[in-house]
Amino acid sequence: MIEFSNINKAFQEKVVLKNVSGIFTQGICNLIIGASGTGKSVLLKSLVGLIKPDSGSIKYDGREFTNIDNHLKQDIRRDIGMLFQGGALFDSKTVEQNVMFPLDMLTKMSKEEKYDRVNYCLQRVGLENVNHLMPSQISGGMQKRVGIARAFAMNSKYLYCDEPNSGLDPQTSIRIDNLIKDITHEFNITTVVVTHDMNSVLEIGEHVIFMYKGEKVYDGTKADILDTDVTSLQDFLFANKLIREMKAHK
Repeated sequence: MIEFSNINKAFQEKVVLKNVSGIFTQGICNLIIGASGTGKSVLLKSLVGLIKPDSGSIKYDGREFTNIDNHLKQDIRRDIGMLFQGGALFDSKTVEQNVMFPLDMLTKMSKEEKYDRVNYCLQRVGLENVNHLMPSQISGGMQKRVGIARAFAMNSKYLYCDEPNSGLDPQTSIRIDNLIKDITHEFNITTVVVTHDMNSVLEIGEHVIFMYKGEKVYDGTKADILDTDVTSLQDFLFANKLIREMKAHK
């Protein structure tokens, strides 16, 4: 479980996050949605420690994260997996080397243990026999799956996904969504997905937070989201053709 309370962040005089609080529950897909510039990416970066909030508290399963020294912070970071937008694979490393990277950096596993773990993670995302290919030799969807394999190679307790379907076709996007959901449930991970893709909300959004102008204005389930009376969320939803059609037939 990830708890955050009264998170505030400003860059010079521009306020980006205003007293944002919430809880992300273990074993489900928690989504942060909103239009560009609403603060969702800054919230994610604050939660993983890439940005320090001006004020507020972040806790991982009761462990304080915001106001502790770097050594203690590193202990929590070892439990965090991250799927970056675009995959963020190392172009100069093979698929195998990319997945092995966090194991090399953060564990004392033997060489054989690392290879076993890499092969298991690649098999789990449906990528057998691609170990020695370079990222440039595989498709965008496959690169995202390699990124997912790398993200949970460390047996992560917490998984963050930043726009995981960016640049993918609809069919591949559904496959990535389902893979994230399956891994979350199978390994009981606390998963947080930042997205503006309403298809992802409807596919995997078990818990949804909607950000608007730096504030959290909706916190609920995808089952309730179509009936929301939050005007800014209604505008965001009904700008999407799929949502308009679903509402018309409801």
